[in-house]
Amino acid sequence: MHQKLSTYLKNKYGEKIYRLSLSSGCTCPNRDGSILVSDGTPLTGGCTFCSEGGSGDFAAQVTAGGIDKQIEDAKKLISAKTDAKHFIAYFQSFSNTYGDINRLKELYTKVINRDDIVILSLGTRPDCIDSDVLSMLKELNQIKPVWIELGLQTIHEESARRFHRGYDLKVFEKAYKELKEAGITVVVHVILGLPYETKEDMLETVKYLASLDPALDGIKLQNLQILKGTAMYQDYLRWKEKAPSEQSIDIKGEATEEFFFMDMEEYTDLVAECIALLPEATVIHRMTGDGPRKLLVEPLWTLDKKRVLNTLTRKCKEILQ
Repeated sequence: MHQKLSTYLKNKYGEKIYRLSLSSGCTCPNRDGSILVSDGTPLTGGCTFCSEGGSGDFAAQVTAGGIDKQIEDAKKLISAKTDAKHFIAYFQSFSNTYGDINRLKELYTKVINRDDIVILSLGTRPDCIDSDVLSMLKELNQIKPVWIELGLQTIHEESARRFHRGYDLKVFEKAYKELKEAGITVVVHVILGLPYETKEDMLETVKYLASLDPALDGIKLQNLQILKGTAMYQDYLRWKEKAPSEQSIDIKGEATEEFFFMDMEEYTDLVAECIALLPEATVIHRMTGDGPRKLLVEPLWTLDKKRVLNTLTRKCKEILQ
């Protein structure tokens, strides 16, 4: 039976472990112009679905008080939700292995040596994993577990090109192999419902991840969200202006429209199907996303998080604990 992250952590540590969403002050190579597309144009602005906060809109912000102050602020933000005493330090915003390696090593060493931190988790990109980063991660992993969360989103190159991911699948494969050889836990992010992708396209991405050797440690599944202020929001507005005659395409059919938003039943059915494809050793870190209420445009049903999670629990009852 597959394990949710909460179950995995409770079994491993014997207590509730909660994530603290933090910021390292990094950016991304497809935001600062480091990546050039085929015609030589530099990529700026990041992935088109990504918000100004670098997918870390709920993360604590870098402060003058340093990382210890940021951690304490993050604890205060979640104090009403949990009485947890130990935490995952989750550096969520942007690409947290991109930048001055000495600065990053000093930052992460300080964090991982805190008594209240049991795991260091770094969200990043496969093209931000080099020999210096691997060396740093191996050193940190000798202190406490280090998780690397890679934003793959899809295996389909055309989809990746559309949202300006900025690297191809071979880059992911190389980074994954090197991370696993270094003994690092790897968690992969997947977005379900990217523009033009069919149900089969989405399942192909999950099947690919299910076939990885060594087996994938963890996965985060999330529905596509349209957030105000993103480049994809502008694409969405242009699409809406065209007033497509058929916006409710069958998820089992061909995606003839740029955008198709699954309803809650369709999405939760798909998540259950995805989980069933994965090895039982792969921990399920996330099954849905909930964007900031003030920014979210589509799909609005995700705002009813309790109802979504209850539906997912019911549909995944036989395959998930």
